[in-house]
This record gives sequence, structure tokens and C-alpha cells, in this order.
Amino acid sequence: MFLKDRIPNWFAIAGYATIAIISIITLPHLFPPLKWYYILVIYVFAPTLGFCNAYGCGLTDWSLASTYGKLAIFVIGAWAGASHGGVIAGLAACGVMMNIVSTASDLTQDFKTGYLTLASPRSMFVSQVIGTAMGCVISPCVFWLFYNAFDDLGQPGSTYAVPFATVYRGMAALGTEGFSSLPKHCLQLCCGFFAAAIVVNIIKDAVPKRWGRFIPVPMAMAIPFYIGSYFAIDMCVGSLILFIWEKVNKAKADAFGPAVASGLICGDGIWTLPSSILALAGVKPPICMKFLSRSTNAKVDKFLGS
Repeated sequence: MFLKDRIPNWFAIAGYATIAIISIITLPHLFPPLKWYYILVIYVFAPTLGFCNAYGCGLTDWSLASTYGKLAIFVIGAWAGASHGGVIAGLAACGVMMNIVSTASDLTQDFKTGYLTLASPRSMFVSQVIGTAMGCVISPCVFWLFYNAFDDLGQPGSTYAVPFATVYRGMAALGTEGFSSLPKHCLQLCCGFFAAAIVVNIIKDAVPKRWGRFIPVPMAMAIPFYIGSYFAIDMCVGSLILFIWEKVNKAKADAFGPAVASGLICGDGIWTLPSSILALAGVKPPICMKFLSRSTNAKVDKFLGS
């Protein structure tokens, strides 16, 4: 059934061309520095990159859409130049490229599931279109909710600091202004830790497993630098729970561990929606908990006692 109910090639080509035309017309009005010919170039090269991403995702189950988006940042940002809004043009181009390339890998995974379950590819495609249309409405509404509920949205140190926004903006500035836009000694530190990560990985793979398991993975160490230390605390607590579970019942821990972890992640993410609604309504939490250093805590106690 899956092979018989195929989507015609002409329909795919016509649909892609239609979306490209709509993007070329509308996006320059939303992001003036992103000229129409930038978008045209992206749509010309995106199918090739999308195929590469879908192929790589099929082999490794890892989408590299963000990598191709960063490529668009550097190319379009440098093309536009700092004096012509290269930062905004690069970031907008990144969004266009990532949406095209990630869709290719996502559809490949969905069609694989459809092939295994003998589902209709046309029905799956229609479902994707419906979901995309819903996302066009739901995503802006969620952003509006966060934007109005939290005054410090996107600011460093806030609840929702949006750390990757800072990273991508730095890439856009680097693409338009060159290395001079980086902070002092930033490039030297980056190269040094890049080399250190390679050395640590080599040592971890070279030593026996009984010793290698005590050597941390550099990529895992880097994650808290991006999204905050609270993530490391969550991972530590989760690892402790899994460790105890494996000691009590290893078979059940291996079977249900990923499902429990997925549920915890989804629950934590879904809670942000009612939290935003409460913040938008002006509801304040009844208590506030903070962890202070010894010196800061002494100052607070002294202030409260005065």
C-alpha cells in the first residue's frame, strides 16, 4: 500500500516552487535586510542540502539542520554586510534554511514509520500539512504568550534566558564583522578548548573501559554552558534515580528508563504553558526559594536584622 499510494514528483516540485515564490514575496516585508535574491539562492541550494541532511539523519538518527542553518548565517550575513543589516539577514536566512532542511529529514523519518506500518504516504503528507498549518498559528501565539508574560524574556540570568539566541546572534555578527566582533581572547579560548576536547576524547577512547567511564564527555560538559547550570542539576538527579533503579531492578530500568525520562522531560516542558498563563495573569508564587553564597547570605541576614 505504501509503495502504490505514492506522491507524484510533479506535485512535489510544484509545491516547492509555490512555497519558494510565497517566501520570496513575503519574507522581505518581514525582514527588510533579507533581500528576495538571498531567499532565491537559499531555495536553489536547499534541496541538495536537504537530501544530505535526510541521508545523514537516516544513517545516524541525528539531524544536522542547525549546521546548515549556521552555514546560511555566514554566507548570507557576509553577503549582506554589516552596513546593510547583515546580522538580521543572516539570522532570517538561517531560519529559512533550517525549516527547509529539517523538514526533509523529518519527512524521511515519518515516511519510514509509514512504510513499516503500511500507512498511506498521501495521508501522512496531508497530516503534515495540517500540522504545519496549525503550527503557523500556535507558534506565534505561544511566543506572544511568553513575550507578554515575562518582562525579562531573553535576558541573561532570567528564567528563560534563550541562550541559543545569543549564540546564533554571535555567529551572525562574526559572519558580518569578522573576528574583530568577538570579545578579547575569545578566539584563543575557543581554539584551546577545541583542542582540549579532542585530547579528552582520545584519552577516553584509548584507556580501558573501567577507567574511561570516569572521564567526562566534553560535549556533555559543554551543555550547561549554553543553557544554564540548572540543566546539570536535573541531569545529576535523573542519573541518580536511574542508578538506584538499576540497582533495584536492572531489567525494568533498561526497559522503562527512556519512557520515564521522556515523560519527565515532556512534563517539565508542558508546565511552562500554565506557568506563562499564571505570569500573564499577574499571579505571584506564595514562596520564593534562592540559594545564596555564604557571604551574600550573611549580608542578607544583616540587612534583615537591621
